Amino acid sequence: MKALVLTGTKKMEIQDLAKPEVKPNEVLVNTAYAGICGTDRALYAGLPGSANAVPPIVLGHENSGIVAEIGSEVTNVKVGDRVTVDPNIYCGQCKYCRTDRPELCDNLSAVGVTRNGGLEESFTAPSSVVYPIPESVSLKDAATLEPISCAVHGMSLIDVKPYQKALVIGDGFMGQLFVQLLQAYGVHQVDFAGIIDEKLAFNKEKFGVTNTYNTKRDSIPADYDVVIEAVGLPETQEQAVEATKKGAQVLMFGVGKPNQTFSMNTYEVYQKQLKIQGAFINPYAFEDAIALLASGELDVDSLISHEVSLEQVEDVLNGKVKGVSKAVVKVSNQ
Repeated sequence: MKALVLTGTKKMEIQDLAKPEVKPNEVLVNTAYAGICGTDRALYAGLPGSANAVPPIVLGHENSGIVAEIGSEVTNVKVGDRVTVDPNIYCGQCKYCRTDRPELCDNLSAVGVTRNGGLEESFTAPSSVVYPIPESVSLKDAATLEPISCAVHGMSLIDVKPYQKALVIGDGFMGQLFVQLLQAYGVHQVDFAGIIDEKLAFNKEKFGVTNTYNTKRDSIPADYDVVIEAVGLPETQEQAVEATKKGAQVLMFGVGKPNQTFSMNTYEVYQKQLKIQGAFINPYAFEDAIALLASGELDVDSLISHEVSLEQVEDVLNGKVKGVSKAVVKVSNQ
């Protein structure tokens, strides 16, 4: 079968691989679409994602497709089902798993990171991470359910109320998801900061954000109850803390580079009684993500900027393809 294999740092090639064998607890999925995100760019560059990807490996952790085969122990899906796959697989044995913090699992494995993923015509996953999708959700949109689930997990770590004023920093795909999620969760005012005027204007018109800020030229007032940082750069992380009012919460969702640091006024953390929260992956958030997408509360289709082939993936990862907000790979005609 056709597969795009990461063979080394910043090296990929199309290969013909054998179709994987299906274990008793596994599902074989014929891939329809696979999303590309910042984690893939990091893995391509030799940096860690949720775990280390050791070449040769097939990336692709944001996937949708059709069930082609099931193992003898599988009961939750059947051949022909349209599905999406949560890539993260927890051991269930370590201290973190046994204290209801599976996202911190000491033995985390992941489809498209530590085992072959969706940038190939067929891949396997344990049935416990395979989710049927409703007919109202297209296979193309379903390839975004993994990042939606990560945002849903982030939302679960902060306390959002209708009275709050919220700010999202970062006009990429994740930032635009958070704009919609905050409104879906009932926050009455959502403002948006980024660097691309067209995206800021689009979110004001399409999703109803109240105020927008181009951080290249505008100052952000220190007036927010909730700030979500969805970039991962030191300057935007500092902006997130500085934009808070007393009693605020800051969700540091953007992923920085290993050993990256930023500075903040620690007295203000004390004096404002700030809560600064990290968010890692997406423990058991797929059901909520599917429900939000199926309900129409989230519009991801208008955020997908590029649909590419396996042969074009490396040009997306290395930056040759410009203006990418969200790219999905059409792996096969499912």
